[in-house]
Formats: sequence, structure tokens, C-alpha cells
Amino acid sequence: MRTPLSWLRDYVDITMAPHELAHRLTFAGLEVEALQYVGLALPAGASAARHSGLAWERDKIVVAHITQVDAHPDAERLVLVRLYDGEREHTVLTGAPNLFAYKGSGPLPTALRVAYAREGAQLYDGHKPGWELTRLKRAKIRGFDSYSMVCSEKELGISEEHEGVILFDADAPPAGTPLADYIGDVVFEIAITPNMARNASMLGVAREIAALTGTSVRLPWRSVPTRAAAQPMPQVQIAAPALNPRFTALLVEDVRVAPAPYWMQLRLRLAGMRSISNIVDITNYVMLETGQPLHAFDYAVLRRRAGSRPAPLITTRLPAPGETIATLDGAQRKLDDFTVLVADSAGALSIGGVMGGGESEVSAATEHVLLEAASWNFTNIRRTVQAQQLHSSQAGYRFSRGVHPAMAPLANLRAAALMQQLAGGSVSTELCDVYPQPVVAPVNRLPLAEVQRHLGMQIPAAEIVRILRALEFVVEDAGSTLVVTAPDHRLDIGTGAEGIADLVEEVARIYGYERMPETQISDTTPPQRANPALEHEERVRDLLAGLGMQEVITYRLTAPEREQRLLPPGVPVPAAHYVTLLNPVAAERVVLRRALLASVLEVAEANARFQQRLALFEIGPVFLPVAGAALPLEQRRLALVLWGPRAQSGWQAADAGAQDFFDLKGLVELLLESLRIEGVRFESAQHAALHPGRCAQVFGADPAVVLGTLGELHPQVSAAYSLAEHAALCADFDLEALLAATPARHATAPVPRFPAVVEDIALLVDEELSAARVQALIVQTGGAQLAQVQLFDVFRSAQLGAGRKSLAYRLSYQSGEKTLTDAEAAKLRNKIVRRLQQELGATLRDK
Repeated sequence: MRTPLSWLRDYVDITMAPHELAHRLTFAGLEVEALQYVGLALPAGASAARHSGLAWERDKIVVAHITQVDAHPDAERLVLVRLYDGEREHTVLTGAPNLFAYKGSGPLPTALRVAYAREGAQLYDGHKPGWELTRLKRAKIRGFDSYSMVCSEKELGISEEHEGVILFDADAPPAGTPLADYIGDVVFEIAITPNMARNASMLGVAREIAALTGTSVRLPWRSVPTRAAAQPMPQVQIAAPALNPRFTALLVEDVRVAPAPYWMQLRLRLAGMRSISNIVDITNYVMLETGQPLHAFDYAVLRRRAGSRPAPLITTRLPAPGETIATLDGAQRKLDDFTVLVADSAGALSIGGVMGGGESEVSAATEHVLLEAASWNFTNIRRTVQAQQLHSSQAGYRFSRGVHPAMAPLANLRAAALMQQLAGGSVSTELCDVYPQPVVAPVNRLPLAEVQRHLGMQIPAAEIVRILRALEFVVEDAGSTLVVTAPDHRLDIGTGAEGIADLVEEVARIYGYERMPETQISDTTPPQRANPALEHEERVRDLLAGLGMQEVITYRLTAPEREQRLLPPGVPVPAAHYVTLLNPVAAERVVLRRALLASVLEVAEANARFQQRLALFEIGPVFLPVAGAALPLEQRRLALVLWGPRAQSGWQAADAGAQDFFDLKGLVELLLESLRIEGVRFESAQHAALHPGRCAQVFGADPAVVLGTLGELHPQVSAAYSLAEHAALCADFDLEALLAATPARHATAPVPRFPAVVEDIALLVDEELSAARVQALIVQTGGAQLAQVQLFDVFRSAQLGAGRKSLAYRLSYQSGEKTLTDAEAAKLRNKIVRRLQQELGATLRDK
């Protein structure tokens, strides 16, 4: 927020240098990001990095009085201006169009006050883009000497405006006054964080300065002379008080729409807003001043729209189905069902708290104005701003962060007083104020001991009371406890423990964080408790990272159509229920996901164009609605995706081919082995997203619990994700079941002292017989002395016979008590072979 120093001085006395004040504000939570010195020189001690702008030379850029404007004899677009600069009279050549109205009228009855640059002055070039400095030099232009000029805002560095010269108000200082003394200013660029939204106004910043410097705030409110309205007063109804807690309206009659006085135009420009007319500028001025946005309606338009009704009926309501509105920016806007409207009997007038409608806006023909100042539900305004993409709305910015309803009547009266002063309006005696849900000011009991406990230091009770009262809290001293009532402009103060923390924060901000010494915590350290679920989840992450996988984190929000890409074309889409968002941030983020694998495949799709090889995993929740329950089942899942060659290409790497099902299976086996899950088995399965015949389910010791599914992605699904160049290998695990099968502890054995006897056997078995079943029987038969079994070859050929295959295993025999002899190893091997032959029909392959 851009905050001019001269504007702040209307409400609070400021004696410290601007850069010192910026430092104090920053440490109090109002971060001053930059200082712009408008026309002023950088003071001693200020940081040049925070300074911007042109310093107006005091002897060369001054206030001057134009006494006569004459036509140029040879140029229609030029005039000759006679002015007095405090020292002597000059004739100045200019093409400013706003001086043409005074051309040829002889001596002016009232001199025009302008900004005048003498010969040699440094200015910005008003006719070139950007900000290019130039110095005034004497030259001959169209037969006249030109050595000085009357200045526009662009040439002085105030704004981009350069179509006309500045015309000051009639109360401008005498000719010859240095311009820097008249309108020189310093603009603070303040970052308003969400917790400081109450300070998005000049008064808000002034309150902070008053509390920091020990001064008091001068409020601009004053009594407004009123009279009975000649026009019938409107009626106001609020249909949804929860969305519109308060609505005030005031009628100002017989206004004259004209340009605002220059002092107001200048302040608005320095604050970052453009000037439109006195009526509109007043509403913007009061919004910047108080933080309460206002809107001005052309009352004649409201009367006309009321038809035969004696007076307009103003209603705040939700829109009818399909209702639209043409807003001030010229857009025809479709309205969401949560958008609050200000409407009359003829339809919508404005989007409440965000933007007015085009039909009822103030124009040059406006004579009577209905001023609206209301309060709105900040959450609903935030939704509306997002839905309508009106992030530049100044009103929406403030209402979406919270404006106290108490500000509405005060701002309304303030704006009416300015319209009476600057537009000649007459203010109605009747303020229409509908307030169905009054806000109750929070009251907190603040023990002084809590301040010391939170801050770790002793602050005198009198200082705590002073700080809170300086911030306009009402404080009753009850000995060791203060009873504190929040002021009527604060919505950020809670109650109970939250309220105490809020009050302690206010004390700390104003007292000064930099004044707080470093101390040790005085409270008892809470007991440390383990979180096994999180620890086991982190262990899975560490194991997968150690296996060369890369973790990804994806959005939990998706769309049903995105997850349906997991199904090949033609496969019926199951009727799945989703948790649907009421206020989605984007069209592709409307529901909570049900499938984690779809999210990881989207990441693979996005990266396959740039990476040779992908090995991705994600641990995250899916959300499954439960019938009759308010909240869904939030189930943790683990998804893996492999794609591309087995190794990245390099000068040492041989072409090992693309990853296949067994690469994924081996990785899963290593993970399960590292988790010490026993009794793991893989069984062939079917899954719509996976390739038929290349899919398996994983079971643990409990045969009824499926830990997960793995396999090769269906070719049509791979094509849908642009992964068809290589086989895409995927696994989807129920992390809850996986961790439940992980033992809390496991036994370890010492490294054997005696060597192992290693031998290989090749078995002829039926094609349908799985290697896992053969290996399980080998392990069971070998007992304790069979240390390791490894399948190292699978062979098929016509010599073996149709429907037969060869499985080669490496067996390691080892005893913890002695070195096994060849005879003992042979005896154990014969026992294994006999059982394989008896139960599985396996025979030893002799060649």
C-alpha cells in the first residue's frame, strides 16, 4: 500500500525522519519495502537503495502565477503564457491543452497557480516513454525564445500524466515558493500482511505511528450540516445477514460533478489511484483514508428503475439462476450462486463489496447521489474475487481480508461531508442503517504474568496499559489482571487463550521486538512421544530413495476425467463417488483424488519428454467417501512408476535394455525385504490399468490381505499418458496394510563363522508351475541349514519338451556349528530333490 507522509500528518504528528519512521513501522509488523521521495532530496542517513524520484531544485522549480494566456500568432496548438515566478514576469511557450480555455480572454480575474521550471532545471522528458531526465536549455521555437516551462506531472515525476499542466488550487502559496515546500512528499510502500489487514488505510497506519511514538490520532470525523431530503429515501432489506452484516445508505442531493481539487487528485495519484471526478474520487479517498470501501449510485437512475414505487427498494441478495450484471469495467459477468448482489426491484446494481454496475454509475449529469457503505462476509468476498478474477479491485482487496462493520456509518458520513464541501451537495438528515447482526467486541482477561511468560521478560504493568490504550483498546486495571476490550475497528482479536496471545503480540510489537533480550524458555519441556506411523512412513521413503527412486509430491485435487485416463478405451467407468469442492481453484482441481497412481503417471508424462529414465514414487493420501459419514476415509497409498532404460546412458554403461516387469518386481522385493515383511508371495492377477498376463498381486503372511498390485501398464493406457516409447511399470500399494505387516522389531543373527557350501541345481518342471512355489518348497525342505536360495536362470527349448521349462537355483548350505562336508551337503540336496519330485513332479536336469 502506497502511503504519502503528508496524508498521514493529517491524523498524527510526525517529527522523526522518514527513514527512521520506516524502520519503526517495519519492526512493528508494517514492512516498509521502499521509500519514494517525491520532489525532496534524500536526507542524511537515509539509504539510497530505498530512495527513488527526482529532487526538485529549490531555486529552479517553484510555484508561479499565470496572469494571461494568449494565442500563438502562427500555431493553433501553442499558446503564450504570461506568468510571475516571484521574481519577474516571463512569457512561456506551451502546448498544454488545459490552458486553451483561457486563451484570448485578456488578464485573468484570478491567477492560475502552476508549477514552473526555470532555465537550467532538471526534469523528466514528458514526450518520451519511460523516465528520461533532461535539462532546460534556451532555444528558439516558432519565433519565440523558450528557456523555461510550465510543468505536467510527468515532467516532475509524480505520475505518467503529461497531457496538461498542473493547475493548483486557489489556496496555493505565493509565487516563488519552492515547489518542494508545497507538494514535496515521501511515499511509504508498505507490505500489508494478512494479519495486519486492518492497517490497509491511512488511519490504520496513523494509529500504529501514534502508538509507536506516544502521540494521539486526530480523526477526520466532524458534524455534517444536514437538511430534510427532497427526494424520497430508499428502503433497504438484507436477505442474507450472514453474508452482509450491515448496510448503510445516505442521500446527498444537488451535487455538482466536476474534477476534484488538485490536493485530492495528487494524494490519490501518490497512493496509486487515478482521478475520475470529485464524487468518485471522494469515495476512493475515504476508502484509502478509513479502509472502508464505498460506492456512489446515481440516485436518478435508481428512481427511474423503481418505476411506480414511491422510493427505490435496495436489497442485498444472492443471484437468481442465470442472472448477469454489466460491471463498471464494461464486462458482462455471469454470477455464481454465492455472489452477493446489491439490487433493486429492476435487478442487480452491483456485486456487493467488489465492483459496481455500469448502469447506475455516477456520470457528468448526476445531480443526486446515494452513498453506500456496507460490510460483507470476507470469506464470501474472497470466493467472489477469485471466481470473477477481480484481483485488482481495491474494495475486494479490503473486504476479502475483513473490514469491521462499525466503519460503515463513519465512512459514509465522512464521504458525505466531503461531497458537501467539494461538490456543493446537501446531506439528508436520515442515515439508513440496517444492522441485523451486530458484532460484539471481544473482551479478554489478560493476566500480567502471561505477558512475561509469553515474552520471557518483565514489562511494567503501566507500560502494558499504555501500549494497549495507545492502540485504542479499552483497559480496566484489576490488579494482576487486565480486562481488555478491543476497539471497534479490530476484527483480528480473539477470545480466551487466542485472545491473550493476540494481546501479548500487540504489546510485543509496540514495545519493540529488538528490545527483547535472549532468554531461555521457562516452561517445562513437554514429554517427547514417538510417532510410529510417521516414522515407518519416513522409513519407506528412505528405503525407496536408497533404491534409486525419486520422490514426487502432487496435488491432492484433481478431476474425475483425469483419473479415468487409467482405464483403456472401452472399459466401463465405475460409478465412483468423489469428495467435491464447493469452491475449486481451477477447472481441473474440483475433487479430492481417489487414485494416487494417476497423479504419479501425470508427473511421468510431463517429464518423459526431457528424461531418458524415470523412477518415481509418491506417498500420499486418497480420499474415499463413506456413506453416512461427514468425512471421507483418508487412506495412505504408495505408488511407484518405472520407465525407460535400466541405466542412464554413459560412456561406461552398456545397453542393458528397457526396464521390464522383473525390474519392478525386484525393486518391490528389496523394499519388502528391507521392511522385514515375512511370508511375501506374488500371485498372478488382473487389473484394468495393467497389461493382461503381466500383473501380480502382493500378499504378506495374512493371505486375506492384499498389500498391493504391480505390473506393466496397459499399452493403451501408456499411450494415453504419452509413455508408449517404453514399457511403463507401475505399482500401487496400500501403505496402511504395508506398515501393518511390518514387524515392530526383528531378530538378527551373528555373521556365520563357518564357510558355506554352494551348488547349483537345474530342475525340469511343468510350464504352469510358478518359480515361487518351487522356491517355497526348497526353503521349507532345506530347513535351518539352507542359508540362501536364488533363481538365476529360466530356460525353455524344444529339447526339453512341450510344456516344460528349466529352473536353475543356486543353493547355499551353511551351519552355525561346523563346516559342512560334501556328504552332508549332498544328503541335504538329495532330500530337497526327492521332495520336489514327489510333490511337484520336478526332475533334475542332467544337461
